[in-house]
Amino acid sequence: MRLAVPDLVSNSYFPALAAVELGFFREQGLDVDLELVSPAGRAMQALRDGAVDFVAGPAHAALLAFPEWQGARLLAALSQHTYWLLVLRSGLGARPGDAAAVKGLRIGAAPGPDAALRCLLADSGIDPMRDGVDLAPVPGSSEPGVSFGVHAARSLEEGVIDGFWANAMGAEVAVRSGVGSIVLDPRQGIGPPAARDYTFPALVASERLVEGSPAAAEGALRAVTATLRALSADPSLAAKVGQRLFPPDEAALIEDLIRRDTPFYSATISPEAVAGLNAFARSTGLLSGDMAYGQVVAHQFAHLWSEG
Repeated sequence: MRLAVPDLVSNSYFPALAAVELGFFREQGLDVDLELVSPAGRAMQALRDGAVDFVAGPAHAALLAFPEWQGARLLAALSQHTYWLLVLRSGLGARPGDAAAVKGLRIGAAPGPDAALRCLLADSGIDPMRDGVDLAPVPGSSEPGVSFGVHAARSLEEGVIDGFWANAMGAEVAVRSGVGSIVLDPRQGIGPPAARDYTFPALVASERLVEGSPAAAEGALRAVTATLRALSADPSLAAKVGQRLFPPDEAALIEDLIRRDTPFYSATISPEAVAGLNAFARSTGLLSGDMAYGQVVAHQFAHLWSEG
């Protein structure tokens, strides 16, 4: 079986990577290979087309390939809440929570995650066109194998951009080098309150797999929940995975990032999370209606989220 991720060198979807590398899928009798498929919309298209069996990615991105949630189901959360951060050049002196600091700046954001930033700015009273915010992908970020967050941090240091919206790995690289500072972090409540529940990292499967191979869907979910428990109990396990998959500099950071993420490690997908997800999707034009919880989530497996 194949598991696609839109960004490999990242903490965002790390529990899915760790489930493969630490053998938790194997314990469930599933032979799963990781596959980098970027951006997130393309990964979801691969799921739709049967080229991969699971995607670990932003929950809302499923709608890019499965309109109105037709044909896709969320199996589990990989962690809770919106997980991207806005980093601006340190020399700008922007203060945490000051969304207006983006006015007149060049902000790098990847296709897919950029929708969350646009919505966050709108919820903060910022109109990119009116306020001169140049919001676009970072040059070179679409090259094969490029990690958006790490590339964005380096582009910030080179002066190509003034800031970026990306995962905590990219943010950490920028902060530790001194070139960037975190201005918005919805997961931590730094930003408009609604932004905390725009989306979340999720394990996504096709409805075809959920209904046709429920044992595989259940096994994948059990593998993820076991991984979340293992990483929460011993974040040092993350270093072993990082050493296998990441470049040395990023491998050295992943344990600290996962240690910070563990308070958000729960596979549960609550009705409130789905309500926030659907509201965000409607506001960005990805969804036209208010889909029922059972049309979004493979809720028949909900009892497994807290297993163990």
